[in-house]
Amino acid sequence: MTELNDTICAVATHTGGALGVVRVSGPDAIRLTDSIFRSVSRHPLASAAPYSLCYGQIVDGTGAVIDDALVSVFRAPHSFTGQDSTEISCHGSQYILQKVCQLLINAGCRQAEPGEYTQRAFLAGKMDLSQAEAVADLIASTSAASHRLAMNQMKGGFSRELRALRDQLLQFTSLIELELDFSEEDVEFADRSQLEQLAAQIEQVITRLADSFSTGNAIRNGVPVAIIGQTNTGKSTLLNQLLHDDRALVSDVQGTTRDSIEDTTTIGGVLFRFIDTAGIRRTTDTVESMGIERSYRKARQASIILWMTDEAHPTDPETENKILELSLGKHLIRVHNKCDDASTLPGPTDTDVWISAKYGYGLKELEDLLIKAAGIPQISEQDVIVTNMRHYESLAKAQECIRRVRQGLTDRISGDFLSQDIRQCIHHLSTITGDITTDDILANIFRHFCVGK
Repeated sequence: MTELNDTICAVATHTGGALGVVRVSGPDAIRLTDSIFRSVSRHPLASAAPYSLCYGQIVDGTGAVIDDALVSVFRAPHSFTGQDSTEISCHGSQYILQKVCQLLINAGCRQAEPGEYTQRAFLAGKMDLSQAEAVADLIASTSAASHRLAMNQMKGGFSRELRALRDQLLQFTSLIELELDFSEEDVEFADRSQLEQLAAQIEQVITRLADSFSTGNAIRNGVPVAIIGQTNTGKSTLLNQLLHDDRALVSDVQGTTRDSIEDTTTIGGVLFRFIDTAGIRRTTDTVESMGIERSYRKARQASIILWMTDEAHPTDPETENKILELSLGKHLIRVHNKCDDASTLPGPTDTDVWISAKYGYGLKELEDLLIKAAGIPQISEQDVIVTNMRHYESLAKAQECIRRVRQGLTDRISGDFLSQDIRQCIHHLSTITGDITTDDILANIFRHFCVGK
């Protein structure tokens, strides 16, 4: 557990930019910042109004000026962490930023741990755990859709859904447990048909949230697309075209790609994770055979398969059957490559597109097919879509519990068993928002944050 009595500091921006920010938070944040700051007004930061900016200079112990700076002052509880805080804005030189931190540490600060500012905000009740995790998602967002989902979660959209479910479940179990208190009188406070209806509604909401994870995971991590086919069909050239970068080695020599290459790019607001695989052919080369086997594994993990073909060298029946087998249950797009005469390109169908990876012909049509195959719905900031594996696992456990409740109502089991399953359901939902948590869970979540946030 983070020590809230410590005053912490860290660089909150990437170095190398024109400007940089050092964040300070804790009981002595204003005093310690004041010890290395000389305001042009000669007034101490302790007298500064909340949400004010003070201009001056950062100085070392000898009075030597390190840099000009602006200091923002925030007073508890009206700050991101809920504590007294300052933000020192100076030039973005790595030396300057590290020197500012060094001066603060010498004055009595401690270097912040990854995610410690957001963790303090959570512990101070400024946000729940799912909102805190959304901070990391917002920083890592790479598309408009992932940004909107993170913003919605930060604003508490997901939390409100869970809170409503929790309130319903608490009402549910209170009626059941009230009956247990009067078990000898054989009194039934809870109408079983109404309880069955309520349990069905709760299960429906939990299931909807859990089922949204497949979409949320694709938005957050990218729709996985495997580019597969025989050797020298232009898979690596296509990857480079889609990424607008020479990411993969291109050669006329067969078997050049011996391992999968992965990279992401955004097309039409959708993040795609492209996987260029080793060309499939019969070979006695041990390393190449391992690459081909890895190609099969990557294809099984993909949601979309781009089957690259070259009309001059038709796919042999054995390879064709293998690709069709790997494509079962996935979106398969057959990409007919090396159509280098743009005037003769046929129009695309739902499953086939004709391109020239070398010259870029037909790529717009291919991108349109990819967006359609991804099936990512239009996302608004009001949509609640699960993007976090931890949340999904808790929802899956809650789903299992509420199904046991529904079955128990059908089987007319004892109220104490029903109550136990309801309480378990509440427990799993509460772990998402952090109403129930442990130090180990918090440490695991926040260690993946960047330092300074």
